[in-house]
Amino acid sequence: MSSPDQTGDIPQPAKPNYMERSVPAESNGDIPQPAKPNYMERSVPAPMKFVHLHVHTEYSLLDGANRIRDLIARTAELGMDSIAITDHGVMYGVVDFYKEAVKNGIKPILGCEVYTARRTRFDKQPGVDADQGHLVLLAKDIEGYRNLMKIVSIGFTEGFYYKPRIDMEVLEKYSRGIIALSACLSGDVPSAILAGNYEKAREKALEFNRIFGQGNFYLELQNNGLKEQNIANQGLIRLSKETGIPLVATNDAHYLRREDAKAHEVLLCIQTGKKITDEDRMRFDSDQLYIKSPEEMEAAFRNVPEAIENTVRIAENCNVELEFNKLHLPKFDVPGNRDPYEFLCSLCEEGLIRRCGENAASTEYRQRLEYELQTIRQMGYVDYFLIVWDFIRYARDSGISVGPGRGSAAGSLVAYTLGITSIDPIRYNLLFERFLNPERVTMPDIDIDFCYERRPEVIDYVVRKYGEDKVAQIITFGTMAARAVIRDVGRALDIPYAEVDQIAKMIPYQIGMTIDKALELNPELKARYEEDETTAELINTAKLLEGMPRHASTHAAGVVISKDPITEYVPLQKNDDVITTQFPMGQLEELGLLKMDFLGLRTLTVIRDAVDLVYKNHGIRVDIDNLEMNDPNVFRLIGEGRTSGIFQLESAGMTQFMKELQPSSLEDIIAGISLYRPGPMDSIPKYIRNKSNPDQITYEHPLLEKILDVTYGCIVYQEQVMQIVRELGGYSYGRSDLVRRAMAKKKHDIMQKERENFIYGITDEEGNVVVQGAVRNGVDEETACRIFDQMMDFASYAFNKSHAAAYAVVAYKTAWLKYYYPVEFMAATLNSFVGNSDKISYYVQECRQEGIEVLPPDVNESDVRFTVANGKIRFGMAAVKNVGESAVRELIDERDKRGLFKNFYDFCERIGERDFNKRCVESLIKCGAFDSFGVYRSKMMAVYEKLLESAQQGKKSRVEGQLSLFEMSGQIQKMKTEESYPDLKEFSREMLLSMEKEMLGLYISGHPLDEFKNELMEQITVNSKDINAYGSEGEDDGSGGTGLIDGMLVTVGGIITEVKTKTTRSNNLMAFVTLEDLYGSMEVIVFPTVLTRYRHQLTSDNVVIIDGRISIKEEEVPKIICENVRMLKKKEISENGHVMGANGVSAKNERYEILYIRSDIQENSDMMKSVISLLKFFSGKVPVVFCRSDETGNIARANMGEYRVDACDTLQRELKERFGEDNVKLVSKAMQKQQ
Repeated sequence: MSSPDQTGDIPQPAKPNYMERSVPAESNGDIPQPAKPNYMERSVPAPMKFVHLHVHTEYSLLDGANRIRDLIARTAELGMDSIAITDHGVMYGVVDFYKEAVKNGIKPILGCEVYTARRTRFDKQPGVDADQGHLVLLAKDIEGYRNLMKIVSIGFTEGFYYKPRIDMEVLEKYSRGIIALSACLSGDVPSAILAGNYEKAREKALEFNRIFGQGNFYLELQNNGLKEQNIANQGLIRLSKETGIPLVATNDAHYLRREDAKAHEVLLCIQTGKKITDEDRMRFDSDQLYIKSPEEMEAAFRNVPEAIENTVRIAENCNVELEFNKLHLPKFDVPGNRDPYEFLCSLCEEGLIRRCGENAASTEYRQRLEYELQTIRQMGYVDYFLIVWDFIRYARDSGISVGPGRGSAAGSLVAYTLGITSIDPIRYNLLFERFLNPERVTMPDIDIDFCYERRPEVIDYVVRKYGEDKVAQIITFGTMAARAVIRDVGRALDIPYAEVDQIAKMIPYQIGMTIDKALELNPELKARYEEDETTAELINTAKLLEGMPRHASTHAAGVVISKDPITEYVPLQKNDDVITTQFPMGQLEELGLLKMDFLGLRTLTVIRDAVDLVYKNHGIRVDIDNLEMNDPNVFRLIGEGRTSGIFQLESAGMTQFMKELQPSSLEDIIAGISLYRPGPMDSIPKYIRNKSNPDQITYEHPLLEKILDVTYGCIVYQEQVMQIVRELGGYSYGRSDLVRRAMAKKKHDIMQKERENFIYGITDEEGNVVVQGAVRNGVDEETACRIFDQMMDFASYAFNKSHAAAYAVVAYKTAWLKYYYPVEFMAATLNSFVGNSDKISYYVQECRQEGIEVLPPDVNESDVRFTVANGKIRFGMAAVKNVGESAVRELIDERDKRGLFKNFYDFCERIGERDFNKRCVESLIKCGAFDSFGVYRSKMMAVYEKLLESAQQGKKSRVEGQLSLFEMSGQIQKMKTEESYPDLKEFSREMLLSMEKEMLGLYISGHPLDEFKNELMEQITVNSKDINAYGSEGEDDGSGGTGLIDGMLVTVGGIITEVKTKTTRSNNLMAFVTLEDLYGSMEVIVFPTVLTRYRHQLTSDNVVIIDGRISIKEEEVPKIICENVRMLKKKEISENGHVMGANGVSAKNERYEILYIRSDIQENSDMMKSVISLLKFFSGKVPVVFCRSDETGNIARANMGEYRVDACDTLQRELKERFGEDNVKLVSKAMQKQQ
């Protein structure tokens, strides 16, 4: 049996009892520190001859090409003991650099090459202050490091003008603990020398020397092959002799090796949007700005050896040690100076009684609460929970919708009693240790969803409460991913777009893909790389730049709160007027700062708006936060597949799953959210089968029943893995979470030890039982082995039940609203997508399918947004093109003050007096907002300008006093009695619909495709909803995958609304076609040869079917590459009642489909069993044919049983992931028989 020191570094447990759960010793919130680095004790000592003190890493965005990991490795390889980081104006890479250097026994010197203002940092006059100087700053000690962070922060927050600039005042104030170097040719001193102004250079050098102190300012020499540098060096050496300011040698290293100079040129081209062939591009006229060896540097500066020696002297004086994992949580100001822990306990007691009712007195709840509170106190997180409680209380008190929880925090009873979450963790068997594990000391992580419209108000509250200098949002970096870097580099190298596009598309489109992985996976790409020089250059250059940060932006949700000004711990910057940290989220946590995610969830806004509409229309105030989660009507709605708009459940695949599952409890919804992902989907058929046949459920051991009964015998959740390890193996809850994490990472050596621990237990050196083990708990060895293997298989993709439970609550709320108040719910959903015509079009179509009528805007009924009137949804007027919200509010104000508009003349008269824009009125006519007056739109279009002019002239006359009261009233009366229109016919239906589309972005009173609806549904394979939903980011709305794969064959159909042509380089015409279907629009690209063939079909207003291939690019909506076009014709009915095709032949079942799967995998293998389960789950009408290669290499049909499926995108995607894209084909064939 294993001894305690053989457990894979996982701490030992206490007894598995809530009252006896392991709680850490009393601490002050500090997490144990790692051993301090000792650079004098390298295993292979090397004499320190030279130190690079001016180095740009990948975090000099699109300028530095030194990857930190490679940089440190090269430093060690060249025998150097120390190196500096001095990125342009920022400290983005400092923490990564420090950790990597220390890990490899290299002494890190932390610095920055700052920009200096020509005058002061506040001067920002065009043409005068646009140019900046450079100055290298290096931190000597922790005071210098903090001063450096303040200097860099001020450059952004006060001095930003093209670049983050600082001035002499800032340097004077924060110079302590800093060594400064005069920098490159852009430095203030060298640039004055080059300008022939030696006296100014001398004056500047002496000023820097005074600010930093003798011995802390150095004149920087470089030897890089630049002619100007030699001139500058002569002046700097003269200055040194005259002033006594010492010299130092650097190389301004922007890349690692000399041969990387070309890749660096490409990087500069990417930054500036230029091509390598452009004469006017930014360039360094040298290939020597690399990490030179000490020998190269000594040779380059043999005439000034002191410049080399001073690099070592500076390095010896720079000794900054960063402190990790020491908490810097802000203190919560407790009312009445009460003890924070006592205050927290009192809040939890009140919340327990309020939220748990009669359960509050039960032993289970009280023990759990006491245990959690003790753990929170002894881990030092009391203030953390009070801070979160406080801003959530503020949000609720301010009427801001708050989500039920997110992530593992829903497993905390303390969070539930404080109102931070809305899930009873005991009722749903959620584990506290999944959130806060006393045996794995890490920062707690509570992410909160707020109404997305009012999320900024909560952040503003936190800023007011803790101070602007102690709260900031968090930076995030966009990196050059595999496909994107190929495209960037190809553009910079001026390789034809078509070639670059072809190579980029050979890289599989999936998370974590790299160029090297793609070369392994795609033989075609590898062959081209090995055979084609241009491709090799493209890929080799791209590999050098792949993964480097490309740009900085603001994290969508992250906020950091500190007990002291943030610049004591982290440098700051400005992103679009938002103050953010310069370190990303993970590093902030390592530095012990409190990080929170304030997320904006659209669905919460929908729920709020729906509840408000219910109250407005029915006078009922729905208590949406206290619904009983067991309404069979709600589950029936979901089971019927009516899931559009329902959070997490509206994707096609999830809808199908819910129809098969027929959920009957919230536990089913929780399981559904957890299972519908790649990997766990294999368990879906078993889950459904067991739910339908509970008598067939079997358990490996009776102890598993109480753990797995809620999921019908299937392991679905991470928490279940933890419970099995605890109940059968005798682990503590804390240790069980550590085992779960280790299982998920599949560390073989640790898992082998844990297998023994789980089966046989653990005893200490004295023979005391520390962990019982399954055998001692009555589980036989063979069964224990099988159970452990099952956990291992599932642990890597088991889902966090706490997170799924919280989101299942949101799903239930939306489903409840949709069942009981469908009109209000769909109106609120539509309001959440105002401005997105494709989404509006989709949900309008869904409304029609639900039998809900969506009416066009109406000047007497519409509000600003979508509203409900008489059981119908009325379009909001602010959604009309050219009609802004202020104009709508003015119209409503007139309507409220003086009553409804009687007719079109009355409207023009009253609105004309308010200087209403003519284009607004025209747009309202076109969209049908005056149709209720019973006048043709054609007639109103003919007279509206004259009526508005007359009304405005009347107003002007009154203002100028040109009409008496009697004349004025007489003229108005005359105008009213003369309400007449020219004798015009109404516009055609097509024109009316076209006007609606132009003004609203969609068709509202009908659709040109209504008569073709059935034909479209029969022939298309994807629609605009699928295409526009692809890769949508932002909130986790459960849209699910669409199954689209780059290059896959698809058929789309609809009406052509726009055709744009473009001349190619070879002087041929190609076209970009906008195709609209019932759900929205999509773009179709037609290349010259195809355009020549189908030019006549590809014209506006034609209804067509297009066959083509999906084209997917990063950060773009997928497009269709057109291959074939045919006109869509309506089927006719023959005399005998058969549906006739276009050729007059009976078209009943004209075509049929077969799904072919090519595989040599044996039928009795685990993988094939999993596939067959999948086929059974997606049962339908399309036959499946398995094929395999015979001995001669021919493809033959395999005898694998008969299966028929619904060949939806989800199934095809899953099959292609298992067998490969080329081995799964859905083939459409023509019927041989005709009637």
